[in-house]
Amino acid sequence: MVRTLLVRGMLAGLAAAVLAWVFAYLVGEPALDGGIAYEDMVSAAAGEAAEAPEVSRGIQSTIGLGVGVLLYGVAIGGIFALVYAAVYGRIGRLTPRATSAVLAVVGFVVVVLVPFLKYPSNPPASSDDGTIGLRTGTFVLMVLLSVAVALVAVYVGRLLVARLGTWNGITLAVLGYVVVIGVIGALLPTVAETPQDFPAAVLYDFRLSTLGIQVVLWAVIGLVFGALVDGSVRRAGSRPVEAGTV
Repeated sequence: MVRTLLVRGMLAGLAAAVLAWVFAYLVGEPALDGGIAYEDMVSAAAGEAAEAPEVSRGIQSTIGLGVGVLLYGVAIGGIFALVYAAVYGRIGRLTPRATSAVLAVVGFVVVVLVPFLKYPSNPPASSDDGTIGLRTGTFVLMVLLSVAVALVAVYVGRLLVARLGTWNGITLAVLGYVVVIGVIGALLPTVAETPQDFPAAVLYDFRLSTLGIQVVLWAVIGLVFGALVDGSVRRAGSRPVEAGTV
């Protein structure tokens, strides 16, 4: 059963990656070109010749972008399926579609949105190459801590639901996650090194496009995976599997 879910998750991730690649190409690449144009302008002002990329922009924005997004999408889809197998039947009497949708929303918020609010993505020439290790490390740490706090919130939430009821238990668990991750975000170092003359529109468009790519990816995975699992349940003419049998 888990193997079947894993295959469906990877298929959902593949479908999501195709749409995310189209979005990235149409929306993200123009913002990326804006950052590259600023970088070339700075180099020209300093009397330095712009370095020719080892791989042409045409290849980067098509094949390179597509391969990267496809690999990422399939990986996220597989992980999504494994998490679904672990939580299905344990978060109330939700249908497969509803479970998949809830999992997609929670996954996007915990894995993408919360870390993004602390460490948003930056286009080329908007950050110092010397701090790439610090920026990468703190971002990964933020993702791991967000996931860890979310897992604790889920565990505590189940205890609170048993004592205080569904609404009160879930509300307190969510508030607890927000407070704890807010404190963690405030304690982690802030990386603010964007040049003052960097085009604000380019920075805004780039960050919005990168977040949009993730929205497309997680939304499609949640919808497609839910449809695949729900369809198999309907075709089998059986009720959803009970907790612990997946």
